Amino acid sequence: MKPSLLSLILLPTVMTAVGCKTNELGRGKATLSDSTRQQALEILREGVKAGGDANFWPAMHAAEGLTLAGYGDETRQAIEPRLATDQDAQHRCGIARELVRAGDKSKLSILTGVLTSPDAYGHVHAAESLFKVYEVGDPKAMRAHYEQTANIKLRLMAAAALARQGDLDAIATIRETLRGSDPNGIQISAWILGQIGSAQDVEPLRARIQDAPSPIIRAYIEHALAMLGDPDGLVALSRNLDSDDAAVRTYAANFAGEAGAAFTQPKLEKMLADPNADARIRAAQSLLFLAK
Repeated sequence: MKPSLLSLILLPTVMTAVGCKTNELGRGKATLSDSTRQQALEILREGVKAGGDANFWPAMHAAEGLTLAGYGDETRQAIEPRLATDQDAQHRCGIARELVRAGDKSKLSILTGVLTSPDAYGHVHAAESLFKVYEVGDPKAMRAHYEQTANIKLRLMAAAALARQGDLDAIATIRETLRGSDPNGIQISAWILGQIGSAQDVEPLRARIQDAPSPIIRAYIEHALAMLGDPDGLVALSRNLDSDDAAVRTYAANFAGEAGAAFTQPKLEKMLADPNADARIRAAQSLLFLAK
């Protein structure tokens, strides 16, 4: 998503103040040493092989990082065998999503199957995964999930998938939810708007920072602003890389790459030794992504 005109004017100044060289759009590019590149790749390769329930989602994040770094074939070889043994619907969404991201479109059928299943257990993960790979699966089912109001997470993830396909009613619902009082609604709508929003979302996001229901939700809002090219959001993202909260650090590391925040490279390199495995994985992902 293109940054706003204001951010294009101010962002280079902000980044220069913290010692970053940027291009004319205020988005930087990292240059990695051979040793740093190798260390980042090793972290992702180790992460994608990790077993056990506690390591499942970090492994999927590592798979995402490998694909974004240009190693989609390696991703597919590493995770496709899991489909033969893992019958958890949420896990299968994660595996299928990363296989689709890595180029295997045939696995969209798995996501669609979970989305349309009478068992609600995997619905949110299916909708979120389809959003992430720019698909809707079954349009009728996705619309039904969007129109229900009992599960706000499912409603918003379905809205995100539909909005990415140009549904104006769905994007309006996401923006309306950001203004509401439900903590999950604020967090998820901020996350979505950071990816598919526009300059008109900067001020509404900024308005929710002071009354954010939790530090995690505040971080989500700040990172959404960073994704939209907002200078204050980028500064906050950089600050969050030093957080004592491993979750905040991890989310900041993830969005540093997507926001093009190459001025955070020294902090990301330091995070390659972070005690939290998921933080290490996200830092490695962003470094490799920023260096592409």
